[in-house]
Amino acid sequence: MLARGFYNREMLLEGIFLPLTTPFHADGRLNLSKLEANVERYSRTPAAGMLVGDRVGEGNSLREEEYLQILLKGIGAAADKKVMVACIGRPSVAGTLALADTATGAGYDAVAVHAPAFAGDVRMRAELLTYFRVIADRSPLPIVVAGEWEDGLDLAVIGELSDHPQILGWIDAEASSARVRSVRALTTAVMREVTVTPVFAAVTGRMQRTAARDGSFVAAASLGGGFGLTGAPTGSGLKTRTRRVGFQVLAGTTAGMLDAWQAGAVGGVPRLGVCAPQGCCEVWQAFKDGDLALAAEKQERVRELGERVEGWRGIAALKYGCDFNGYFGGRPRLPLLPLTATERREMEVGLASLRN
Repeated sequence: MLARGFYNREMLLEGIFLPLTTPFHADGRLNLSKLEANVERYSRTPAAGMLVGDRVGEGNSLREEEYLQILLKGIGAAADKKVMVACIGRPSVAGTLALADTATGAGYDAVAVHAPAFAGDVRMRAELLTYFRVIADRSPLPIVVAGEWEDGLDLAVIGELSDHPQILGWIDAEASSARVRSVRALTTAVMREVTVTPVFAAVTGRMQRTAARDGSFVAAASLGGGFGLTGAPTGSGLKTRTRRVGFQVLAGTTAGMLDAWQAGAVGGVPRLGVCAPQGCCEVWQAFKDGDLALAAEKQERVRELGERVEGWRGIAALKYGCDFNGYFGGRPRLPLLPLTATERREMEVGLASLRN
């Protein structure tokens, strides 16, 4: 049974989003209680939201019933104020849309769709565009395109997809400043109105449903000039305003995220954030405060380690980093192997100054 109402067709994607790992027991079974514990703790960080079922979460190694289990457990433990994104890309349009319906029923705010395996073949450009357009046309939730140019998501493809009203933005796995500037220049005509809180944070569908259930929801009313604000609600009502945004690009790397933000990206999905969320969020906060010197200093603290874990033993390194920093990481699922003792010591040195 699908949940009804309060799906934000337009949503703010600003800030740091954490791509969650998937905990397993020693014998390889899902450890759902540890997933819930991680999500509850991430909900207390300054991160804007979380991605469930991403490649960092070993989504490709999960059976379909396991994937559905982590979707349900992940959203059930999340705070209402966090933007929750389900990663649902499958080889077929039908399979992806079936998962979009499941994510909708579970209460997710948006879905992220990776390019299918054939996308790297330039001869299949029409099929790639059809894949994303049909999913965007029929998905109950707005979608975020995920991937990189090697996945066939070059400037021309992103430009063609950017004006679809159901496509909020793009998670660029490389996010070089030059590429972000190119995307921004190509999508200047895209302008949408999103609902935000009085301090310009995203308003999630779950926040709206909770407020409506309590009888305290007040719909946003635009006042023009790019922003709008509701009248003062009674009691503890959800007070909102509107904000105009363009096509939203999220930086998919830790090391390059500050450069990407300065070029016009609106947030990031740093994989290092899953084991050092506070360190990554501090870079974002300094940038938003306009203190570029402090942002550069904090970026440097996470840069080297980010480069290592995102290109060296990636998932195993991130999972050990979670264990070291008080979250549950555990072992990756076979055939991936855990870190060696030497590799663990190297991780500990890098994470020592980023411990929460």
